[in-house]
Amino acid sequence: MRTVKLAGSSVATIGQGTWYMGEDPTRRAAEVAALQQGIELGLNLIDTAEMYAEGGAEAVVGEAIAGRRDQVFVVSKVYPHNASQRGVPLACERSLKRLRTDCIDLYLLHWRGQYPLAETVEAFERLRDQGKIRHWGVSNFDVDDLRELDNPACATNQVLYNPSERGIEFDLLPWSQAQALPIMAYCPLAQAGRLLKHPLMAEIAERHGVTPAQVSLAWVTRHDGVIAIPKAVDPRHVELNAAAAGLKLNEEDLRAIDQAFAPPTRKQRLAMV
Repeated sequence: MRTVKLAGSSVATIGQGTWYMGEDPTRRAAEVAALQQGIELGLNLIDTAEMYAEGGAEAVVGEAIAGRRDQVFVVSKVYPHNASQRGVPLACERSLKRLRTDCIDLYLLHWRGQYPLAETVEAFERLRDQGKIRHWGVSNFDVDDLRELDNPACATNQVLYNPSERGIEFDLLPWSQAQALPIMAYCPLAQAGRLLKHPLMAEIAERHGVTPAQVSLAWVTRHDGVIAIPKAVDPRHVELNAAAAGLKLNEEDLRAIDQAFAPPTRKQRLAMV
C-alpha cells in the first residue's frame, strides 16, 4: 500500500469516504462492515463530517472503529455555521461523542463561511492544546484562501478532483506541492460515478485488467501528496479500491486521458459539490 505523509502520520494514498453513509438505517450494518473491511485491507484513513447525514456518518464510523481506534486515522469536518470560537468546541464535542473517541486526528473547516478564518483557527488550536484534535486543516480552499490563511499548522486541503474536474492542476495543486501541503481528493470517481461510464476509462481499464474506478483512483493519486477518498459499501468495491493503490498508469494512458479530459490552460473557479 503506497502511503502519504499527512499531519505527521503515514496514511494510505487511498482512504475511505463516508458521504451518504448513515442516511438509511437498513444499510448501517453493511456500511460498518465495509469500513472495517477497508481497515483490514490497509485503507487506514477514514474521512467523515458532521454534515454527512447530520452526524449519521460519524456514528457509522464510530461503530466501525470501536476496538480498532489505533489502526485508523480519523478525519472529520465542522460546518461553516459552527466555525466560531463558541461553535467549534461544541461541534467537536458532538463529533467526538458520535465517533466514540476522545480525539480526532484531523479536523477540517468544511468550507469558508461567515466567521473570520482567524477565529476558526484560534478555536482549532485551542482544541489541539486540549487534546481534542491532533491537527487541523481546511476543505474547499483555493490558492487565495490559503494565502489569506497563511498558517503552517494547516495540515491539508480537501478539494474536488478527478479526471473530469481538473481545475486545481492550473495553480492550486502545484502551489500546494511547493508548500508540501497534502491534498485530499473527494469525489475521485466523480459524483455518482458518472466518470466510470466514459468509454475511454473502460478502454484503459480493459488494457490493464482492472476497472474504470481503479483507473480513476490511480490517475488521481499519480501525484505525490494526493490522497483519494472514495466511498464504498459493496465488499468487492472496497477490495478494488485497495488494489488500485498498486496500479500505475503509463504515458499512453495519461496522454489519452489528457485528450479526453483536457487539463486546464487558465485559472478556473474552484469546483465544489
